[in-house]
Amino acid sequence: MVRGDTKGNSIMIGDHTQGLDFIHNVTIDQHVMRRNRQFDLIPVIKDRPDLLGLGIDEGTAVVVQQNTFEVLGASYVGIYDAKQIASSAQYPSGQNSTGGPFYYLGKGQKFDLQTRTVLSRAPQRPNEPAK
Repeated sequence: MVRGDTKGNSIMIGDHTQGLDFIHNVTIDQHVMRRNRQFDLIPVIKDRPDLLGLGIDEGTAVVVQQNTFEVLGASYVGIYDAKQIASSAQYPSGQNSTGGPFYYLGKGQKFDLQTRTVLSRAPQRPNEPAK
């Protein structure tokens, strides 16, 4: 988890770089939207493009089973992948957007950690036009 330095939580890559070994090749930041930290993982992933960044907001979690996770909770999980950051490709998670350095997954969406692909699109919102 980034912000794990013993000197304070403003240091992005500090003296704790290995977690509990439940998930591999991933770095996690917390309280992402609540504390306006949406862009904080970008330099971390640029420095370590082998890692997948997960920005998990408050009231939200991922449940990991083998190489897949599902988003649970009230908010969102940001996905920060070096390929997405470099290309600003169209969001693969179902949002209507032209792209950007990260994208969000919401409740019920699944993600393949091995292939780094979204497995289920966002459910259509009632006020969103059909595609």
